[in-house]
Amino acid sequence: MNQLDMKGRHAVITGGATGLGYAIAQRMLASGANVTLWDRDTQALTKARAELGSQAHGVTVDVAEHASVVAAVGQTLAHSPAIDALVNCAGITGPNTKVWSYPVADWQQVMQVNLNGLFYCCREITPHMRERNYGRIVNIASVAGKDGNPNASAYSASKAAVMALTKSLGKELADTGIRVNCVTPAAVKTAIFDQMTPEHIAFMLSKIPMGRFGTPEEVAAMVSWLCTEDCSFSTGAVFDLSGGRSTY
Repeated sequence: MNQLDMKGRHAVITGGATGLGYAIAQRMLASGANVTLWDRDTQALTKARAELGSQAHGVTVDVAEHASVVAAVGQTLAHSPAIDALVNCAGITGPNTKVWSYPVADWQQVMQVNLNGLFYCCREITPHMRERNYGRIVNIASVAGKDGNPNASAYSASKAAVMALTKSLGKELADTGIRVNCVTPAAVKTAIFDQMTPEHIAFMLSKIPMGRFGTPEEVAAMVSWLCTEDCSFSTGAVFDLSGGRSTY
């Protein structure tokens, strides 16, 4: 494992109790950071904190609710004087179905979690970073946001919006010490696969020239580097982790 320098830094990771968020927390802790996991699953949060150790804190929060995010910021700053990095990892896939049969309630839920929730977190944490003129924000998008996967219209649309929001916020903060980037993984095998049909999982694998899914640890390595001081001249950028799927 390459050594990344996050000594003395504090990162908030949404969806941090499982999957990609948990792997990112592990990598950041190994790099010397303290982490606060934000997750709506209190039981998973308790388990993750116990496994990760004393440098990991936890806050129960539903990012889809603005008031919950505001409260979580207050709770987080009560145990740490600063938030140096924000990783927006919380997300859901929604059902795999055609646009003309996509349930409206499910569409709204995907957008509320994947897009609105990410916006709430950026909106509430950015002012604290601006006060200190330092910060790193990394948003988890997806190659689906570039390609528009069939039978995954809400997920694809939400992740395309995440890329656009990243570019907008990156430009708005470019004259500060805050950097805002996103990563666009191809399929990474985590518990989120439980939300997908076997047919859709097979479709995603067929698109990856390497012939395998990514690993949470591979995503965590990129995300963690983007949260270091070494990432100083990249902002509003999109970093692919696609096994060769994305060549543009």
